[in-house]
Amino acid sequence: MRYSNATNYALHTMVHLMLQPGGSSVGVQELAEMQKLSPTYLSKILTKLTKAGLIESTPGAKGGYKISRTKHEISFLDVIHATEGDSSLFDCSIHHEGCLIENVMRQAEENMKNELASKLLSEIAREAVAKQKEES
Repeated sequence: MRYSNATNYALHTMVHLMLQPGGSSVGVQELAEMQKLSPTYLSKILTKLTKAGLIESTPGAKGGYKISRTKHEISFLDVIHATEGDSSLFDCSIHHEGCLIENVMRQAEENMKNELASKLLSEIAREAVAKQKEES
């Protein structure tokens, strides 16, 4: 199983936004340069995060993006659902009642979702700050 590059960039963007002092906004250009992306491509990802209610956009020259929810409420799964959707990863191609293979796959997917839902991006942001302090 593999998540798209958009999910990777979305997760990094969210952590970067969480590290901003006082919830200040960051422009798309800065966010794109940080990840070596085109602003156009990143804008598509930011639109998905905005539609999911994870970030908000402020228009204008001094505008940008910032976290719209409490930092301690945003999990890895929230960001993954915003970029990938929340459909099942496995769909049994042989449609029959009580497919044992499908049962195993759905349980594994449920375990993964529970794990990702329990991991908060704020924990990663906190670890990033601690790592920066160690390095300086």
